[in-house]
Amino acid sequence: MSGKRATYAVEIAGVHRDLVLFEVKPGLRIAILNILGDTELVQACATSLSEKLKQLQFDVLVTAESKSIPLAHALSVVTEKPYVVLRKSYKPYMGNALQVETLSITTGAPQTLFLDEKDRQLMEGKQVVIVDDVISTGSTLQGIRLLMSKAGAEVIAEAAIFTEGERAKWSDIISLGHLPVFSD
Repeated sequence: MSGKRATYAVEIAGVHRDLVLFEVKPGLRIAILNILGDTELVQACATSLSEKLKQLQFDVLVTAESKSIPLAHALSVVTEKPYVVLRKSYKPYMGNALQVETLSITTGAPQTLFLDEKDRQLMEGKQVVIVDDVISTGSTLQGIRLLMSKAGAEVIAEAAIFTEGERAKWSDIISLGHLPVFSD
């Protein structure tokens, strides 16, 4: 491995992390938050986000596979609300799953989100909060919103550890912080 990568320091929910900068296209880098396996950060963020969600009346937390699953799980424990994970690939056991297509900022490729048949029943007529680790372009949010509409659920809020990019674009997001994008 060559040289040390550039990082961006953050303090979030009382926890310090140095996020590696990753080039998503020529001349444009983003700070990568990877909460997988970071129990300290996940627990701190879940506790802080739950405080911000306290005033809301909701039934279910919803997230997309995969990096935000630990956050949704920890937030579910703290809020005592169930959570649903939208999958990125279809498996036969998922039955009559609903699906939508979105575009991933990290891969630049289209991705499909699936709502398992068993979870469809949990969603119908419910008020949901979408949970994500970082909201960058909003394409995943748009896909989740569309899938929730198809499932008969109402999205009442969207929450994330960080928003990224244009701060004004994310004024309705319940978040713990904001990340800039880095241009060379």
